[in-house]
Amino acid sequence: MYEELIYEVEDPIATITLNRPERLNALTGRLLDEIRHAVAAAEADERVVGIILTGAGRGFSAGADMQGLKSTAEGTGGIGGGERLESNPGDPSLGPDFAVTYSYLLAVRKPLIAAINGPCAGLGWVIAMLCDLRFASEKAVFTTAFANRGLIAEHGSSWILPRLIGPANALDILWTGRKFDAAEADKMGVVNRVFPHDELLSETRSYIKGLAAHSAPASLMIMKQQVYKHLMASLGEAMTDSNELMAESLTRGDFKEGVDSFLEKRPPRFERIKVDA
Repeated sequence: MYEELIYEVEDPIATITLNRPERLNALTGRLLDEIRHAVAAAEADERVVGIILTGAGRGFSAGADMQGLKSTAEGTGGIGGGERLESNPGDPSLGPDFAVTYSYLLAVRKPLIAAINGPCAGLGWVIAMLCDLRFASEKAVFTTAFANRGLIAEHGSSWILPRLIGPANALDILWTGRKFDAAEADKMGVVNRVFPHDELLSETRSYIKGLAAHSAPASLMIMKQQVYKHLMASLGEAMTDSNELMAESLTRGDFKEGVDSFLEKRPPRFERIKVDA
């Protein structure tokens, strides 16, 4: 089914690998469709607790395919085109804010981690910023590049970036389009972890295995929804919503299992999430 990515599931992890290494995984319309479709497949797979998005070869993604951008600039086409893969990832109950272009990534019901193994630029940068966590190789290099192409902060990056690193840092890297390395990205908060290059994927997998071993998948899902919804809510609204969700959680089997496993000094056996494809 997939022409430009590799999709693999090994309980409890789905790994989506952008697979255009000869083009530094530059994003085409086909590849963007395939990412969306593979994320939906992982969301619907009961074996999957968490999803890894990474790149084949020496980098994560160079951004939008330059040939497609050239066609767009000339008014002769763009990065889209070709047969569409139909998919509908994300929880629709979160509302229309989470269904605009790539904001569906925030609505996916499972943790989504970008494992950034090298250069990460432009639209590839946007996709990484909209993942829940970002783990980087020590060899990773970042750039927004938008202003250098005569563009603006694309696809919600002006919304997510100040929330991650503050307005001043956001404006600095958006205005200049300068390159910065993994150490600076870690210092600013662009990434959550930096690992030796050869350990990036194994460490990312270990993180998700830890979630699967110790955390209730339903709790992970609801917490993710709380965090993103409450970014746009008042304190009172967030507190009221959290109180209602807390009352619901006390009635679920996960709560009983969490208490029983603690008292019995054994690993918890939480139920996996079931999502209609």
